Amino acid sequence: MSLLEIRGLKKSFDGLEVLKDISLQVRQGEVLGIIGPSGSGKSTLLRCATGLETPDGGEIRYEGTFGLVFQNFNLFPHYSVMKNITDAPIKVQKRSREEVFAEARALLAKMGLSDKEDAYPYQLSGGQQQRISIARALAMNPDILFFDEPTSALDPELTGEILKVIRDLAAEHMTMVIVTHEMNFARNVADQIIFMDKGVIAQQGTPEEVFGSSNERMKEFLGKLGENL
Repeated sequence: MSLLEIRGLKKSFDGLEVLKDISLQVRQGEVLGIIGPSGSGKSTLLRCATGLETPDGGEIRYEGTFGLVFQNFNLFPHYSVMKNITDAPIKVQKRSREEVFAEARALLAKMGLSDKEDAYPYQLSGGQQQRISIARALAMNPDILFFDEPTSALDPELTGEILKVIRDLAAEHMTMVIVTHEMNFARNVADQIIFMDKGVIAQQGTPEEVFGSSNERMKEFLGKLGENL
């Protein structure tokens, strides 16, 4: 079953066409990796899919709900870790405080942060803040989870923490769409890969198909990254 289907998506900014007739679908339990150079439209695609931008054309259809993990964490600085995670499920979803707090503590344990529920974002490392933002998104029980370059604000050591969390979610068959610049991670975790270039999907398929492609633009992109895939 497809949880997300996008048809003919278009988006322009000040007359510049950033997305040109983008179509894709994401099935339940599938991990879709979106890669490509800066300015190719990756983040704009994610922002349109999650309602942060209004498309100029096309259709976006969902079956179920979604959550979004930002690249810069976007935690509320004046909220404790626990309040960051529990506020929306209680206030927006109107769920019981007891149920939400129990689930939040289970998520913190899963993230290896059980001792941080009373901490504030400024007391946490970047990797810890990103794990809290993932827990916050999961607390809403989304059917599909979006990641917008979740490691771009982190140093290499902390990047590994976040990639492990996402790998674990993939092993649990969490449906995810991940914009990433981590090529080996995308190859190892994603079921399907989309390579975007200049606002279009230049290549798509399984990781083996995309990374083994004879597409010259794809090979040029990987060559500039120095990726040995």
